[in-house]
Amino acid sequence: MTQHLEGDWLELATASGSTIRVLKAAHPRARRLRLTVTPKGARLSYPHGTHPAQVSAFLRHHADWLERKLDELHLIVKPLPPLRVGVPTEFPLRGETVQLDWAEGPYPRVDASEGAITLVIPRPHTRAVPVARGLLASFFEAQMRRDVSRWLAGYVPQLGLAPTALRIRAMKSLWGSLDTRDRINLDLALALAPPAALRYVLAHELCHLKVRSHSPRFWVQVEGIFPDWREQRDWLRLNGAWLKTELDRLIADVAD
Repeated sequence: MTQHLEGDWLELATASGSTIRVLKAAHPRARRLRLTVTPKGARLSYPHGTHPAQVSAFLRHHADWLERKLDELHLIVKPLPPLRVGVPTEFPLRGETVQLDWAEGPYPRVDASEGAITLVIPRPHTRAVPVARGLLASFFEAQMRRDVSRWLAGYVPQLGLAPTALRIRAMKSLWGSLDTRDRINLDLALALAPPAALRYVLAHELCHLKVRSHSPRFWVQVEGIFPDWREQRDWLRLNGAWLKTELDRLIADVAD
């Protein structure tokens, strides 16, 4: 198992190719090093002044236990097969597993049917993978915009406020955000999640139009327009790393 330091995170790469990310944080009242695992992920807390080498050694010592606990919660990202021309694969779409197939045609396009997606790529195949990634990114965005436009029609009258724009792109860690110009940003990986998870993130960001913080008043707003928010938030916490990894292998290198 190898280890790399990245800001406030420790990354562990296991022999099987899985990656474990551990949030590390000094705690003012901590008297010893402590490793905890929750549905949100792994966290390593330690007293102020602890030497980095001691933190690393502690984590290595507990690596097997950590991997086992994260695997129980399905939080370890397993290596996924890369996207290859002509090689069928499976991936999640709107919370359901779909089959990805390939075909040749006069122009690039996505043919979608129930439970299956076909990428039609013309010859020559010299740039087939970048073309395929672009097709998938556009297809995912179109799916999300279709859902979001329908939900906005119900939410905007309820809130009495509307975003100035909607931007959909791959985001490294967030699921969504609301910027200072009232533009909503949504993570493209939500196209792979069940529609209810996407709807929760949309409702969450819309409620920030009224309350910019995560105060109790904010969560009252969320509860008012999306009562099942806790279930969807927990689903994203459990499955988020997997979704983002799936999106990365499907559309990696596509410009934001």
